[in-house]
Amino acid sequence: MDWIVNISSTILIFIAAIFILVTFHELGHFLAAKFFKMRVNKFSIGFPPKIFGFRKGETEYVVGATPLGGYVQIAGMIDESMDDSFLEEEVKPDEFRSRPVWQRIIVILAGVIFNMILAVLIYTGMTWSYGETMLPVSSVESVYIEESSLAYEIGFRTGDQLIGINGERVEHFNDLFNPAALTDRDLSFMVNRSGETVNITPPPNFLDRINQEGRFIHETLSLPSSISNVMEDSPAEGAGLQAGDKIVSVNREPVNYWVQLVDHIQEAEGSLQLEIDRNGELIQTEVTPDPETNQIGIQSPNPLEFFEYERKTYNIAQSFVIGLDNTNDTFFGIIQGLGRMFSGDISVRENLGGPVAIASITREATDAAGWRGFWNITAFLSVTLAIMNMLPIPALDGGHFMFLAYEGITRREPSPKVRMALQQLGFILLIGLFILITFNDILRTFGG
Repeated sequence: MDWIVNISSTILIFIAAIFILVTFHELGHFLAAKFFKMRVNKFSIGFPPKIFGFRKGETEYVVGATPLGGYVQIAGMIDESMDDSFLEEEVKPDEFRSRPVWQRIIVILAGVIFNMILAVLIYTGMTWSYGETMLPVSSVESVYIEESSLAYEIGFRTGDQLIGINGERVEHFNDLFNPAALTDRDLSFMVNRSGETVNITPPPNFLDRINQEGRFIHETLSLPSSISNVMEDSPAEGAGLQAGDKIVSVNREPVNYWVQLVDHIQEAEGSLQLEIDRNGELIQTEVTPDPETNQIGIQSPNPLEFFEYERKTYNIAQSFVIGLDNTNDTFFGIIQGLGRMFSGDISVRENLGGPVAIASITREATDAAGWRGFWNITAFLSVTLAIMNMLPIPALDGGHFMFLAYEGITRREPSPKVRMALQQLGFILLIGLFILITFNDILRTFGG
């Protein structure tokens, strides 16, 4: 029964996120059309079949059963409905086609603009509500790099201190993982290695590797091999270990980091000879890990206590500036990521996601960080939706904009027959792309 509950909650979370994104997007088109006194025949969230709806004034408001989009049907506009019957009629003053090009362009771009505004509002609200927890790079003095890790493969070494990215020093550790910086074509990391500044340039498939293996480096790799707590009735307690002890060697091999210590314990075959620093005094002891768990019953230092995190709160104006910055970083991160995807630097199959991937990621973010995770991923998806809608494909906002730009430049409206044919072609292309991406999602999710 658990899997049914998991799938149901995933679907509900996905629908909630899509409902918010689509409603805000279509609201942009709707309000812009109303502002220019264009007649809106239908405002639909979701595609047919219709669940329920009502009419108010000249507009029918509808909720459809297919929660993968929505549309605003504006009188006198060739749109997704492919209805061109109005072309035989005389132009009415409240129709889309009766308005100057610049007004029509604003109506078409309003959905994308509203998605960007939504992202700014979400990021602003999150910053205002939760503030930021920042970790100065000076607090992470060095990291432990396993020889089998991705970090080691691209050039990091134990003892390195991360201090910058793309040739610029940063103040906080968080800035090293800015999406706009990570997707830069000239990505490089700056480290302090024994007092010398070294630049490390990862290979082109670096983002693919992160996608497969997870975050390649993090602050906990800097935790020392010190014991914060010893479990009762554990092998460690039996060996005389105490909270505050620092283990400096295992089987006569030097140990400085907690991750390094854990590796030694988990790889142990029998007892371990430990050398402990207890208040400056070196003590020798022996411990045998539990054969079932391969653990000795000790806890690491608490990162929140060990590192000097900076907790920052902001007023609404400061939060708005940060909201703009986060939206900007997300926008350029996605644009640069798409560019690297189409240039072949990163895998299309591993990085292009559809509804299954979106549902899965949204659920994971919500599980990990509750409403905070949900809103963060919704803001990210809102920027993504804005970018994808501006692709120059007929049936998308970008396709409509392309026709209007042509009309504005040439002072000549494209032939309705040509527009209808391209709209149909674009619609077929979108359906094919949707099927391909969904199939890719399923293969990737279920290990195909």
